[in-house]
Parts: sequence; C-alpha cells; structure tokens
Amino acid sequence: MATDNNKERDELHRAIWAIADELRGAVDGWDFKNYVLGAMFYRYISENLTAYINEGEIEAGNPDFDYAKMPDDEAEVARKDLVESKGFFMLPGELFCNVRANAANDENLNETLEKVFRNIEESAKGTDSENSFAGLFDDFDVNSNKLGNTVAKRNERLKKLLDGVAAMNLGSVKDHNIDAFGDAYEYLMTMYASNAGKSGGEFFTPADVSELLTRLGTVGKKTVNKVYDPACGSGSLLLKAEKVLGKDAVQVGFYGQEINITTYNLCRINMFLHDVGFDKFDIACDDTLTHPQHWDDEPFDLIVSNPPYSIKWEGDENPLLINDPRFSPAGVLAPKSKADLAFIMHSLSWLSSSGTAAIVCFPGIMYRGGAEKKIRQYLIDNNFVDCVIQLPANLFFGTSIATCIMVLKKNKVDNNTLFIDASNEFIKVTNNNRLTDDNIEHIVSAFTERKDKEYFCHLASYDEVKDNDYNLSASTYVEAEDTREKVDIVKLNAEIEEIVAREQVLRDEINKIITEIEV
Repeated sequence: MATDNNKERDELHRAIWAIADELRGAVDGWDFKNYVLGAMFYRYISENLTAYINEGEIEAGNPDFDYAKMPDDEAEVARKDLVESKGFFMLPGELFCNVRANAANDENLNETLEKVFRNIEESAKGTDSENSFAGLFDDFDVNSNKLGNTVAKRNERLKKLLDGVAAMNLGSVKDHNIDAFGDAYEYLMTMYASNAGKSGGEFFTPADVSELLTRLGTVGKKTVNKVYDPACGSGSLLLKAEKVLGKDAVQVGFYGQEINITTYNLCRINMFLHDVGFDKFDIACDDTLTHPQHWDDEPFDLIVSNPPYSIKWEGDENPLLINDPRFSPAGVLAPKSKADLAFIMHSLSWLSSSGTAAIVCFPGIMYRGGAEKKIRQYLIDNNFVDCVIQLPANLFFGTSIATCIMVLKKNKVDNNTLFIDASNEFIKVTNNNRLTDDNIEHIVSAFTERKDKEYFCHLASYDEVKDNDYNLSASTYVEAEDTREKVDIVKLNAEIEEIVAREQVLRDEINKIITEIEV
C-alpha cells in the first residue's frame, strides 16, 4: 500500500509541477501560488460539500442523488442547515465542476468567480464560522493585470487554471489513499518556498523540521488537548501534530497567530485542505507579541513554532509590556532589535503545566549577554529549559544559518538540561540540507533517553550551566569529534630517517657515476 501511496503522490506532484509551470507565465511563481492554491481550495470545498450532501441523501434512500445537478432554487432551502454543519453554503451552480464546465462559454468568467468567492464568504457571515471564511479569497485577484492585460486574456488563463486543477488526480475527498489535497498544498508550498529566496522561509517550515519539532513535543503522548503556534505562517507546523499522532489526536483544536495577512489566509486554506473543520481551528491575524489573540484559549499542551529571527519589536519603548504577565516574570524584556526571547517567554507563559514547547531559535540568543542573558538565567533558574539542540546549517529556505531548537517544560523531574549537537545529522539534497527519518529518530531517541553520548549529547546539571555563565550553546557542553587524521610521530620520524638514509645512498651512487665519467 505504501508503494501505491508513493506512486499516487509522485503522480500528483508531477501534475502540480506541470500546471504551475504552464500557468504562471507572466505571473511570478511566488504570486501565482495564490491562484493555484485558491483554485485547489475552491475545488476542495465544492467536492467536500457535494460529498457531504450526497452521502446524507443516499443514507435517506435516494441513491441517484447528485447535488451538482440540483437546480439552484431547490438547493436554497438547505442553506441554513448546511451553514450550521459545514460552516458555509454554495449553490450547485457555484460549484467548481459547474463553473469549470461553463468556463469556455463564459465571457465574464472573472466576474463569475469573483461573485462565487464573495457568496461563499458571505454565507458564513453572522455565524460561528465567519472568522474561518472571512477574506479567504482576498489574494485570488481575478482582475489582476498579472493574469493578462485584457479581460479575454485573463479569462483564458483562469480557464486554464480551472482545467489544470480539475485534472489533478486528487481522487474522492472521502476515499483517496493519501491526504491528497493537503499533500498537494504542502508540495506546492515547498516548491514555491524553495524558489522564493528569503521570503520562502518566512511562512513555511520544511516538513522534516516540522516532523522533528512535533516528535519532540509529543514524546510519551498519544493525544494532545490543543496545539498552538504563535507565529504559524501557513500552518504546516500546527497540522504536523495530527500527522504524527493520528487523526483526531488533537482533541480540541489548532490555534495560531500570524501577522502577515496573505500568509494568514494561506493558513486557513491549509486547515480546510487538511480536512480540519471550521470549529476545530482558530487562526488570528495580528502581532502576537503586542496583541495576542488567544488569551481565552491558553494554556496549550503542545506549542511548536519557528518564529522570525531577530526581528524588531516595541520592547521597553512600550511601558505596558514589562507588566505583561507573559514577560514580567523574567524582570527584563528582550532587546528592541531582537524579539527572539520575547517569543520564548510568550510560549512559556501559555504552555500548560504538563505541556511541551519546541521552538526553533536563532543561535545568538543562546550566548549573547545583556537582557538576553538575564532571560536565559530566569529560564534556567526556574528549571524550564528541558533541552537545547544544535541543528545542521542550510535546512531552511532563504537562509543557510544553523539554527537551534529549545524545548521548554514546566514539569521537569530533575533540574538538568540536555544538550544535543545534531549539526552533522543531515543529507544534502540539491541546494538544501535535509533531515532523514534516521536523523530524526537519532535526535528523538537521545532526547528521550537523556543520557550522555560522546560527541553527540550531554546532560548538564544546573551548576554546570550556571558555571558556564548561563551559556546555552550546545557546543559549550558537547565536545566536537576531532575528525583530523591522527599521526603517529614515532612512526613518522622512523619513515623520515629511512628516506634520508635512502637519499644518502642515492647521492653516493650518483657521485660514483660522475667520478667514473670524469676519469
């Protein structure tokens, strides 16, 4: 079955690459992802709603029912019930399959799509699902000049887009072997992120790093109550919890906050494409450090995050922040030019007493002085740092920096901190390094066992960390293996003596020959 799944996935990836390659044309690949992903989302919710309605009708004894063929006026009566159960409503005439079927003859295809998208969002207004749908299609601009400089050219490209997404072998929303829509999303995001340079890493954490963070955060757990990411990007890290633990293992839901509105929209689309219901996720758009949106939802059992590195924030310019219960315990705020430890403090504050936070960090926060050292001291003195892991360089899109992971807990059974140097745990793949399953297993095993292993990990006592002036760099505690070739000096000297002796014999021979020639 795994082979079939891989074959299905590879086929899907090839189809996605082909459509993206053919369609982007004048549209930069980075911008065009909004169109491809938007069209995939439109297809997904159309098929998801249709399957849900058809299933209900078949169970009610109507085996030949097909919502896609139902007249719009007859379908209208089901609006209220469907909005309550699915969070939105679409008329049969608005479904992806029907709009696509008419696209070739629709001179106003751009207007048709715009109206359909508006109707989907408005169907959720005033309901519990409003926040999940509001503005979802804002980045799918059907009238953008990037699609073409005339309506006809724009519509031609929109039709190609619908045809390309329709041709993707995504199977039935209910019975395909792989999470095809979700997998297609992740593949597209990886493809675009790797081509987007620096901006790519700002919203997307590679799947291997996501897997490692989630594995670290869920050791010994079969379920978690809630998973949270304070800088959630497109949501790949949040969703990894369900992939690692299994469907429905996240019992209450997924919570995240993202400051960039385009990325925030992508995150909500990603939730839907991974079959997460509108009532099981709450993604907010705002600045987490100064305007956190989930006070009523914390604490969280699992926090996984890859926050932006060394960004500016208000810090001590804002007199309210030093009294904020998230930051005040340390007695000092992260520097205005480096907000990294503010994200750490925020996450720690919202972590449940039995929870785990695994956070990707810029390496400088582990050893710099000043306010950052004082915050590290607070974390160590209060026994919140469970583990620090040094990662290999070049794992992320847009930066070659060798990052770290800090694992935080509030219920440690000892006051030791584990340091793991995983800087050599990688394979090289094209321009980036990647963690293999074996690399991840090696790191997670060391994290679980908490025992010293030469050149790889060291369990440091509180006093040891304190004596090192609260430096939390893994290299301070884990000795690097000397891979230089060892030289046997005695043997080398003997070889040199032998060479010198042989040289002398040769010289004597040469002198003898010269003497004979002269005579």
